[in-house]
Amino acid sequence: MNIEIAIKEACQQLKNNHVRSALLESELLLSKVIKKDRKFILLNPDKELDQNDQNNFKDLILKRLKGKPLAQLIGIKSFWKYDFKVNEKVLIPRPDTEVIIEQILKIYKHKQNLNFLEIGVGSGCLILSILKEMNSFRGKGIDLSKDCIKICADNAIKLGVNKRLKLIKSDVDNLVLGKYDFVISNPPYVNKLDLKYLNKEVVNYEPKLALDGGLDGLSIIRKVIKKSSELIKKNGKLILEIAFDQKKMVRNLLIENNFFINNVVKDLAKNDRCIISTKK
Repeated sequence: MNIEIAIKEACQQLKNNHVRSALLESELLLSKVIKKDRKFILLNPDKELDQNDQNNFKDLILKRLKGKPLAQLIGIKSFWKYDFKVNEKVLIPRPDTEVIIEQILKIYKHKQNLNFLEIGVGSGCLILSILKEMNSFRGKGIDLSKDCIKICADNAIKLGVNKRLKLIKSDVDNLVLGKYDFVISNPPYVNKLDLKYLNKEVVNYEPKLALDGGLDGLSIIRKVIKKSSELIKKNGKLILEIAFDQKKMVRNLLIENNFFINNVVKDLAKNDRCIISTKK
């Protein structure tokens, strides 16, 4: 079987299972198997695949048909301008989260030598993208998951920002050191009772630790806001990702913890996604 036939058959299977971008996903999965880029696949349609590659490709297609996310199958997810290593232990970066990067660059584009903290680094997509864009900034990141710390560290080395990054395995409650110019966080904010209604790719394959926000979706957000009020310098900012229906509740929590609300930013779908506040 050659590349063209393998791609055609896989693409049809994915289309039949209502997978969007079936052709692109087929090409990316085959690229993973044969360790070549998509350009090679497009330029060599008649290249014969050995039996081992055929079997491995069929195995990946089967896993995709069962709902395993493409990013986990190929081990990479693009975010902002960069590719991040991911696996089943970290939340897959979402395009909507890029609004946080946009806001950081808008607020701090003329600033130098700032120290900032991310609470819950996951793959590192936020903290590392900021360090890449702002080459005088220094970042500290915490996460409760040792697997996330490891993935973030690997991505930091790959992106060449590891010397300006410190990572700590810690719960937000136990972080006591430091004062920061700003804090960012994309905390778990899904109501525990709503988890089962999420897309099957999310609920079956992504870590619950990164999703479960407790019975009201705010249990971790409360901790993040309270701890940030202790760690942010006066007039420093907290940039927080929220669910589309949490604006009012999160605003109240911020005000209770001595923050001034600057702005609520909408995502690509025009839903409230990011709330920016300043420590009084």
